[in-house]
Amino acid sequence: MQHTSPISSVRVHLTAAEAYPALELAFLEAKTEIWASFMVFDLDTALRSDAGRAVGDTWFDLLVHVLRQRVAVHFVISDVDPIARPKMHRAATRSLRRFCAAREVAGQGVGVLHVVAARHAAQTGAGLRLLILPYVRRRLAAIVAWANGLSPDQRRAALRDMPGIDIYLRHQPDGRVTTRLLSVPRLYPVLHHQKLAVIDRRLLYIGGLDLNERRYDTPEHRRAGPQTWHDLQLIVDGPVVAEAQAHLETFLAATKGRGPVATYRHLLTTVSHKRPNNLFHFGPERGSWAIRSAHSVLTARVKQLVYLESQYFRDFRFARDLAHRARAEPKLSMILILPAAPEDVAFKRNRGLDARYGEFTQARALRTIRRAFGPRLFVGSPAQPRAAPADGDCDTDPAPKDGGPRDRLCGAPLVYVHAKVSIFDDADAIVASANLNGRSFFWDSEAGVYLDRQRDVEDLRRRVMAHWLPDGAPPDAFDLGTAARVWGQIARANALACPSARAGFLLPHDFAAAEAFGRPLPLIPEEMV
Repeated sequence: MQHTSPISSVRVHLTAAEAYPALELAFLEAKTEIWASFMVFDLDTALRSDAGRAVGDTWFDLLVHVLRQRVAVHFVISDVDPIARPKMHRAATRSLRRFCAAREVAGQGVGVLHVVAARHAAQTGAGLRLLILPYVRRRLAAIVAWANGLSPDQRRAALRDMPGIDIYLRHQPDGRVTTRLLSVPRLYPVLHHQKLAVIDRRLLYIGGLDLNERRYDTPEHRRAGPQTWHDLQLIVDGPVVAEAQAHLETFLAATKGRGPVATYRHLLTTVSHKRPNNLFHFGPERGSWAIRSAHSVLTARVKQLVYLESQYFRDFRFARDLAHRARAEPKLSMILILPAAPEDVAFKRNRGLDARYGEFTQARALRTIRRAFGPRLFVGSPAQPRAAPADGDCDTDPAPKDGGPRDRLCGAPLVYVHAKVSIFDDADAIVASANLNGRSFFWDSEAGVYLDRQRDVEDLRRRVMAHWLPDGAPPDAFDLGTAARVWGQIARANALACPSARAGFLLPHDFAAAEAFGRPLPLIPEEMV
């Protein structure tokens, strides 16, 4: 981890309210080219900056404007497994069509637009696909039933945007569809999950935030619980930008096995690739896992405080690394900020085996660090300082366990955490698209940056900490040696208070909810969740 000035300057953007206008301005200031890769990028997203609104109402208008400035735009949108994630597959295809429409509207003599909706090349092995074929057919049958429930025009429009599904269907004379009985669908378990853009080979926009209206939120988190979305992006410059540019130009070929998997000095990535011969593997062959390696190296040398924000904490091996360091370094403490429940569990009431297995792996990882750190660990889940609509203001019970809604915590609506930030003392930090789970560490395409300049790390730490703490929080809430203890005190006091009387967003994480909900799935790799 011996990096030399990888980044010249760092700008931190908390939530989309800060990040979206910054990205709009970066696109508008582009002179020659933009390269980008996002899991979700919806051109119907509203523009938020004054400069953006001067050219139109949505990102569609902004893209038309940028192309008319003769800027070349190279864009990768993540496509997904169409049977496992049909809504996301439709959204990816629709985004692709909207990009192409923007090119047509821009007219002649404009910048080049090269856009693809790319599905990761890795597939589940043929032997496994045969074993789980009944389950896959049930999923496909549910999609067919949904499509047949639409009007003919709606069905045609939906299937137009679902080419990955349509190849497994037969179209009947009356317009309805049925499945092809002899087909064994291909399964694509891996995602291009990264969120980064390089502008004119001089600026890098990177972190955990995609672009659509669902992901828009403000630092005050005053939206309804299912609309909250806490995230973080950086805009940086320096040598790391050239590496991000190289990554964007080569990662697709690498995932297809048509080129080497590159590693970089300053940019941290996860890149996997398809297996040349695969009968009984669920997922890809590992390529680069620099994000995971960086976490391991930095954990081995941290002395005072590990500060983590993540959507998931599920990688058992990383939990063991942290536990080992906690036992070796008796003054080390840790703060971990997680959502009170996964998005699909909290807001969509998903009770499927995939959701239960994810909660099982996270509960196991949390048990590991709780045993090692003891009182030196604080695990928190943020909630809004107001009562949930269905609860009274002084309902402070934790969320119901198995069988009840988990869209609230101690009587308050959740703040959904999606940021991916890892800080080790004031010496090192990682901001990336990767969660703290095996999928992000070894399977999905991910990208992040490593900060090692003390003033950048300290500024980032204080910024993200201040976001959760009450106004006027005492100095010991920021001190490396005392922060975990003080955060625990603040969270416990909030849990005992009526929601409207709470200070800041912090509440203790409800460990019991995941323990009750989670279920093991033998033979299924942890990287699946």
